[in-house]
Amino acid sequence: MHAISPARTAAFGVLESVSNGAYASDVVRRASASLSPRDAALARQIVFGCLRYQAQLDYLITVYSGKPADRLDDAVAIALRAGIFQMRYLERIPPHAAVHNSVEFVKRRKRAASGLANAVLRKVNRLPIEWPDLATELSCPSWLLARWSGHFSEELARRIAGSALAEPVPYIRVPPTQALPAGLQVEATNLPGAYRLLSAGTSNIRLHDIGSQSIVPLLDLKPGLRYLDLCAAPGNKTVQALETPLALAIACDVSPDRIRDIPPVCPRVVLDATEPLPFAIPFDRIFIDAPCSGTGTLGRNPEIKWRLKETDLPRFAEKQLRIARQAARLLGDGGKLVYATCSLEQEENEDVVRALLKEEPGLRCEREIWRIPGRDEGDGFFAAVLKKEPRT
Repeated sequence: MHAISPARTAAFGVLESVSNGAYASDVVRRASASLSPRDAALARQIVFGCLRYQAQLDYLITVYSGKPADRLDDAVAIALRAGIFQMRYLERIPPHAAVHNSVEFVKRRKRAASGLANAVLRKVNRLPIEWPDLATELSCPSWLLARWSGHFSEELARRIAGSALAEPVPYIRVPPTQALPAGLQVEATNLPGAYRLLSAGTSNIRLHDIGSQSIVPLLDLKPGLRYLDLCAAPGNKTVQALETPLALAIACDVSPDRIRDIPPVCPRVVLDATEPLPFAIPFDRIFIDAPCSGTGTLGRNPEIKWRLKETDLPRFAEKQLRIARQAARLLGDGGKLVYATCSLEQEENEDVVRALLKEEPGLRCEREIWRIPGRDEGDGFFAAVLKKEPRT
């Protein structure tokens, strides 16, 4: 057998892992660690391109082969998507390289299908395509487009789906009191401390999306307050909160592995926030960055749109409400609780807040905000600021 290039070997492996339930950003980071910068960049481009444009690529597989992609062996579908993506979407890739590597991968996984793969890829061209429907054109499940159109508007639904096809802009956070890191080319945004990263980052730079950075100011943190951060991993928002000198800050997460991603800037506690919380004192500020469907992050996590089912949303909402209940019980009089998700779905956002307010008459909603991909910079977010009225 002929060799497969290192970049494509990594890309094929990552796409297989994603097909089996892994998250692309996690796996591609590990798979690229031993690659040259050029090969790592190509592997990442192939992986995320195939996932972002999967509906278009699967339609083209049907056009060129006469067979729907979901009726092909997983390895064959992965190879065809990767080959078609490189030939139609990446101008600098020689077609023969895309064909050769994809066919070689099929030979190693399902040799009997290598002739089919070769025949299909030899038909690929760059001629304009008339997509059969909007869902294919925007490479987004029709049920998600329908939900967003009903919740926001048809125009915003198109913007959300369209923005998920683009590589996300990287952002970093530099507290306003600190100097910018040397050697980085950045551009200021309208959010103090948030910068667009224009040059390549380094291993010691933590990326922090501007949408995420925009949520922490809603906490209205002040020196001397007691602060509880639930669901805190990987810790970017915790670090941002601690730009304010707090009397006490505690960061919590359910995962022992993920809590290690939180810098040791405050006590870190492994706990399940759906269960009674092990704290004896009330907190002035509580932040819930709730686990969610992640539909506001499809540009960064495109596999979500092919993996998520509408029937999954009630399960997320049930868990989110359980976390919110536990947090509300620890909120001191006059304190504020910020409930946030990177989901665009009503069940996980407004419905959870309404249910909590109904159960906790002492809470009042001060404001709700939306950040919509394609309209606002960065990931999509919902956040509600809830205040506990002082007892009379």
